[in-house]
Amino acid sequence: MIRLFDILFSALALFFLMPIFLPIILILRLTGEGEVFFFQERVGKDKELFRLYKFATMLKNSANIGTGTVTMKNDPRILPLGRFLRKSKINELPQLLNIFFGDMSVVGPRPQAQSCFDVFPESSQNTIIKIRPGLSGIGPIIFRAEEDILEGHIGTLDFYNNIIAPYKGEVESWYINKQSLKMYFSVIFLTVFVILFPKSQLVWKIFRDLPAPPNQLKSELNYPF
Repeated sequence: MIRLFDILFSALALFFLMPIFLPIILILRLTGEGEVFFFQERVGKDKELFRLYKFATMLKNSANIGTGTVTMKNDPRILPLGRFLRKSKINELPQLLNIFFGDMSVVGPRPQAQSCFDVFPESSQNTIIKIRPGLSGIGPIIFRAEEDILEGHIGTLDFYNNIIAPYKGEVESWYINKQSLKMYFSVIFLTVFVILFPKSQLVWKIFRDLPAPPNQLKSELNYPF
C-alpha cells in the first residue's frame, strides 16, 4: 500500500512542480558551474547502491574537498543559488524521480553516502537497509538544522561520527520498527509543519517514545523533556 502512495504522490508532485523546476533548471545551467543535477551513489534497501538525484548546489568535486559528504553551515563549497535551494529544501525535490522509479519512498531513513552509512552502528545499519530510504523521515525532521549544529563544534567530523551518527541510526531504526501507513502520513504532515515552523517541538510531543537525544544534542534538537 505504501508503494502505491509513493507512486501516486511522486507522479502528482512531479507534474505540479514542473513550473518551478523549469526556471531552476535554466538558472542553474546559466550560473555557477553550469551543472543542473547532482548525482551521487547512496545506500538503499538491502544495501544496494542507487543514484540519488538533487539539484546542484555545490562545486562539482565537493565530495573530495573539505569535510567531504558532511556539509557545514556557510560551507564555502556551496554555490550562490545553492544556498537558497538548500535552505528551502527545493534541492531535494528531484528525488521524486527516485521515488517514482522505486529507489526510494516518500518516507523512510535518509539515504546515506557509503562513508556516512559506514559510521552508523552495525545494528542500525542492519535495520536501516530493511526498507527503502525516504525523501523525508523522522531523522530528517529531527536533524533539519544539522548544518547549524555542526557549525558550533570543533572537530566536526568526530562530532558527527561519535555523537550524531549513532543517535541518527537509533532514530531511523525506531521509525522502521514502527512503520505503518499511519506513521507514513504522520511524518508527511510533520515534514510540512517543520518547514513552516522550523523551531517546533511538535515531533517530540507527537512521538513521546522517540529515543532521547544524547545530552550534547538536547538543546540543539529542541528536546523539551
